[in-house]
Amino acid sequence: MSNQVETVVRGPEAYALARNVIVEMEKSGVWPTPLNFELWLHYLGDPEGPLGLAIQKLLAEATPISDETSEMLAAQFLPRGRLSEEIRDAGAVLDRELSSVAEAITKAHKTQLDYGQTLAGASETLEAADQVTVLKDIVGDLSTATRRVRRETAILEKRLANSNQEVARLREHLDQVRRDAMTDALTNLANRKAFDEQLAAVCAVESKTPLCLAVLDIDHFKRFNDTWGHQTGDQVLRYVSTVLSRICVGRRFAARFGGEEFAIIFPGESSGAVMSALESIRQEVSSRGLRRRSTNDDLGAVTISAGFAERQAGESAASLLERADAALYASKRGGRNKVSSAPPLKDAA
Repeated sequence: MSNQVETVVRGPEAYALARNVIVEMEKSGVWPTPLNFELWLHYLGDPEGPLGLAIQKLLAEATPISDETSEMLAAQFLPRGRLSEEIRDAGAVLDRELSSVAEAITKAHKTQLDYGQTLAGASETLEAADQVTVLKDIVGDLSTATRRVRRETAILEKRLANSNQEVARLREHLDQVRRDAMTDALTNLANRKAFDEQLAAVCAVESKTPLCLAVLDIDHFKRFNDTWGHQTGDQVLRYVSTVLSRICVGRRFAARFGGEEFAIIFPGESSGAVMSALESIRQEVSSRGLRRRSTNDDLGAVTISAGFAERQAGESAASLLERADAALYASKRGGRNKVSSAPPLKDAA
């Protein structure tokens, strides 16, 4: 949550803002779910922030705010807050585990010191002792001290084993949280945040091997949604993502870029190989006639347009994405249901 919104919701203006949120959500036809309320709270609390501008754009385009749209907005603009809560919870458990282990180690250390003192005292007594009774007492004390050390050591070993299991569980949980934070809930592809990180990472490394980026868009998707409804639109999105998942194997990285747009990173593949892969995706998507699940109505064929660019030496991720996006719109202007490649940069060597 931004500092501005954080300040408002903890002050006297919070009630007015909350009432305004409900009113504006009703005006926009948005269901008052907890997630939507949180999104609108950020939107109205900071309308010029990234989330506020994104929602304003959707409203200006008359794009209905479906559950999937809300999840996409939350994943893109609210991931850190949600992720930090999970991390804080895991951190608290881990802190308790470490404190418990430290306490066990301290106790075992004290027992070891006591045992050492017992041995030292026994040694001094033995030097001066000449009676059988004294020797028996010394042996008894040593036996008792040894059993106490063994008992404390066993407790410590068991506690350490349990802590190792708990830390492993926490690590697995946090890994799953990160995967969830990087995955689009509707399509199970990587989300926009994961895509941005991956593109930045591959562009940060200069290599002699080629790197291509493709952007794909479902043709006339808004008209499709308006005709058949958003649940059917979600069915189409899942269908296209299934095709992408099947073809984008190995080092290829496919993501839902936003709305009906997808993106694929092709590390180490030439323009010819990328063109062939995108043509395979385009042909497979359009080859199947879809039917509406609820009514079995014939939805006809779905088509996609695509554009891609090959990274030039030293080119930034933003420039590469801009050129791939321009190639996509060239496909749109060229009649849709086609793949276009971006020309190389004019100043490239």
